[in-house]
Amino acid sequence: MSKTPQAIRGTQDIFGADAEAFAHVVATFERMRRLYRFHRVEMPVFEKTPVFARSLGETTDVVSKEMYSFDDRGGESLTLRPEFTAGLARAYLTNGWKQFAPLKIATHGPLFRYERPQKGRYRQFHQIDAEVIGAAEPTVDVELLVMADQLLKELGIAEGVTLQLNTLGDGESREAWRTALIEYFRDHRAELSEDSQERLERNPLRILDSKDPRDKPFTADAPRIDEFLSSSAQDFFGAVTQGLEAASVRFVRTPSLVRGLDYYRHTAFEFVTDRLGAQGTVLGGGRYDGLLEALGGPATPAVGWAAGIERLAMLVADTGLVPESQLTCVLAVEDDAALPFAQKAITALRFQGIDCEMIASGSPRKRYDKAVKAGARVIVSFTNRDGVPTANVKTSEPSAESLAVEQVLQQIHP
Repeated sequence: MSKTPQAIRGTQDIFGADAEAFAHVVATFERMRRLYRFHRVEMPVFEKTPVFARSLGETTDVVSKEMYSFDDRGGESLTLRPEFTAGLARAYLTNGWKQFAPLKIATHGPLFRYERPQKGRYRQFHQIDAEVIGAAEPTVDVELLVMADQLLKELGIAEGVTLQLNTLGDGESREAWRTALIEYFRDHRAELSEDSQERLERNPLRILDSKDPRDKPFTADAPRIDEFLSSSAQDFFGAVTQGLEAASVRFVRTPSLVRGLDYYRHTAFEFVTDRLGAQGTVLGGGRYDGLLEALGGPATPAVGWAAGIERLAMLVADTGLVPESQLTCVLAVEDDAALPFAQKAITALRFQGIDCEMIASGSPRKRYDKAVKAGARVIVSFTNRDGVPTANVKTSEPSAESLAVEQVLQQIHP
């Protein structure tokens, strides 16, 4: 007998209460998307490798270590998407979506990264994603942050989640800050961790969020972005913070919060909790005004965020707030001669939006007892009297559901 193949490490089969929490996150996100008037988009699961190599940076860990890349039969390198933003930017450029700018788009689905699986992190994982492309105003950053804050509140998981906020300045501010960081960290190169030594010249901002204890003494005294902000960058960040305050969205200024790639500008943010262990970020994003240029397009402002569905679902499950899906109606066929009528009835009920199940197997005498154990709000017993199939509606007390069931049965009664 052949051995059953096992699931691939870092993947998961989601079922039961976990699947309900997952679906609840997606449904709530879809409701928020429509509320904020974001267009739904569907994206390819794989792209040409340069879409991610150019947008994520050739030297980042994602590109060099974590991407699932392969050559197709034509010899072209393709990559399973490790994130959404680069593919959405590519679609904006190749499909002529500039005509719709500013374009508000949202999507969700699976992503793929070859990394060490741990709590809330998988090699195939899922995200929700919201982006605004073609809008440079700080009010757009505020709208996305308010949307994210409302999503967490609607999911019932905002308690204990902190919005960490920072600015990376405009291109001029960021470059001046980067130069100062390189000069500062050069003086401490020998005492930095190996990763930070490697990042020093090409990506010094990444040193600021290093988790290595050897770097902590030096990151605390490193130059801050505020020392290099232009007046326009200060005004931009001021408008974002004022907008959040007006919307009653609480935040904490976090100078160590950075984005290493050069195309990020201005706002950077993360919603963080301590309820998921070391993997504390549940939603994050920022403004990436230089990304579309990196993909060969014109200068185009953009901002967005993404959140891991698995992590959100874990938080939702912990609250016990996932709505239970109680069965509305169960049909117990106590006489096989009434089965055709029961089949007609269940079809009609479902077409009227009434969820129901039918019990028509096993001993006819035990079917009603099985129906009772199903815990439905309404039970319909089907029997056969004098050659005529009959339906008998039973419920603990009259309700909107029982009246709706009775109305459907009256319309189709033979």
